[in-house]
Amino acid sequence: MSRFVHSICVFCGARNGTRMRYADTAAELGTLLAEEDWRLVYGAGDVGLMGGVARAAQAAGAETLGVIPQHLMARERRRGDLAGLVVTDTMHERKKVMFMNSDAFVVLPGGAGSLDEFFEVLTWAQLGLHSKPIFLLDVEGYWQPLAALIDHVIAEGFADGSLKDHVALVPDVAALARSLRAALS
Repeated sequence: MSRFVHSICVFCGARNGTRMRYADTAAELGTLLAEEDWRLVYGAGDVGLMGGVARAAQAAGAETLGVIPQHLMARERRRGDLAGLVVTDTMHERKKVMFMNSDAFVVLPGGAGSLDEFFEVLTWAQLGLHSKPIFLLDVEGYWQPLAALIDHVIAEGFADGSLKDHVALVPDVAALARSLRAALS
């Protein structure tokens, strides 16, 4: 029988990036998930920030659900010790399974894949398909250009100002913890 209360989907890089703070924050987030009895839902890889958040979550006792498409099994070195693993046929199916098994989304620094995952859940929220909270964990200002882009899209008339209501920018794991607790209560 599972003990977790909520499932938090973490989208993040399969690389560590250039700043040590990115990896430190991934580990801090993984530990937080365990401390709060929240299950980690993530891309199942053991590389980059993705692997870092999972290793820290598991080391601190969190339950984990990894979701990985078959074609990435070797490239992202799937973790072999996950409590749950779903292997999908496509990237789109991966996102759908992650979405369906999550109560909230946290986006750490990452590349095109993380942006794709973020924009998919943001678009679904904008269309009224869900009301699950979405958080950008703005490690050392990483997401500031994205926040500026969203403002630009709104200013240029391609989205309503309510688009910003679907995503919250948080500066650190402590602020994220407070925001997640409030959103999930």
